[in-house]
Amino acid sequence: MSDFQNYIDGKWVSSPAQIQNINPSDTNDIIGDYARADKAQAEEAIAAASAASESWRRSNIQQRFDSLDAIGTEILARKEELGRLLAREEGKTLPEAIGEAARAGQVFKFFAGEALRIQGEFMSSVRPGVEIEISREAVGVVGIITPWNFPIAIPAWKIAPALAYGNTVVFKPAELVPGSAWALSEIVSRSGLPEGVFNLVAGAGREVGQAMLDDPRVNAVSFTGSVGTGAAVAGACSARGAKFQLEMGGKNPLIVLADADMDNAVACALNGAYFSTGQRCTASSRLIIEASVHDQFVDALKTKVESLTVGNALDEGTQIGPVVDQRQFDQNARYLDIGKSEGADLVCGGDIVERKTPGFYMTPALFADTGNDMRVNQEEIFGPVATTIKAGDVEEALAIANDTAFGLSAGLCTTSLKSAVKFKRESRAGMVMVNLPTAGVDYHVPFGGAKGSSFGSREQGRYAAEFYTTVKTAYLGA
Repeated sequence: MSDFQNYIDGKWVSSPAQIQNINPSDTNDIIGDYARADKAQAEEAIAAASAASESWRRSNIQQRFDSLDAIGTEILARKEELGRLLAREEGKTLPEAIGEAARAGQVFKFFAGEALRIQGEFMSSVRPGVEIEISREAVGVVGIITPWNFPIAIPAWKIAPALAYGNTVVFKPAELVPGSAWALSEIVSRSGLPEGVFNLVAGAGREVGQAMLDDPRVNAVSFTGSVGTGAAVAGACSARGAKFQLEMGGKNPLIVLADADMDNAVACALNGAYFSTGQRCTASSRLIIEASVHDQFVDALKTKVESLTVGNALDEGTQIGPVVDQRQFDQNARYLDIGKSEGADLVCGGDIVERKTPGFYMTPALFADTGNDMRVNQEEIFGPVATTIKAGDVEEALAIANDTAFGLSAGLCTTSLKSAVKFKRESRAGMVMVNLPTAGVDYHVPFGGAKGSSFGSREQGRYAAEFYTTVKTAYLGA
């Protein structure tokens, strides 16, 4: 294929415009020109998914298993190739990118199995001669809107359950990362799915995304992205009674108590705050440290942060890749200025650096002695920037941790079972980690948060059925 087209109704289709895919590690490197769908093509994809919906809803579960399993098998076989493409277009280091590609394959394999395990219930009625059957059915046409920071894993964990439970899909990836979306869609296109069951329409949110939100043939929308766009998704879907699922921002705390294993605590903070260039909604952006060990922790973390190698995502030895693009780079710089103006102590990092190739390189930054009311502690930065906040004891640390509009992930480092139990019980987050980084989750269990981080049923694992299916109760009289 000479150009990277959209995939609509079982065919590769050219679009009226294209978008360049630029390597953030080397802005002179153009990965390719990718088709940019418009509203009309989005509507064509929706029509195709709608036409295919009824037959796919009634499809044989073995057929679904075979297609999803084939997709997962090919992704795993090509994980190095796909990881290299991902690292090249998004800036994630090569080992992280290969790991993400492998996870996408594992997700498809998992949901291939789930297609064979769709469960229901058979119950007795309170009325004589009446039987009750409770079953799950596909929602219908599902619009899937994904972000740029996990360009193959997040699409996988939305597309795979949608197909497994008998839904048809219209997929709109982030415009910054069309390469991974196209590569995944090309694999899906050869998996034996009937025409119209899966459709790729890469394009602008204001055209393609809005068409999906407004069209009554789209029965459900699964969205991961910013809080502002999530609110727009919720409003549009609510107005017409469509089902929706939102995964949005995070301002995740990692609490370090005085009794913690300090080496492990520093390792958890380093991984959670800075790996993937901090561009994770589960990143540890607030490090809440018991006062008696705060300075010791900051000194140890500073040493580790300053030793991190910032460089081209594809280079061996790189630990922190570039920021994804100029817009995110500028946003990080603004928050560094905001933190300084608020009185935060910039311990290290935040420097613009040059490498052999032109790219969006910034050294990871650490602020110390901040207050939780500062903007850098209340607003999501989405970059390699972390802060420390002093707390007198576990009670104060928990209060600070919960004092945020978000509630995706939260962590605690301690050797106290009592503190760990208290934290798991009282943390107002959807996912809690003890002696582990706040970032890093398994694919076979629920993913999601509380408060402003998430809305709707959980993603991943068997809990995905709550969103991608509806429950039907059937009464059978003798």
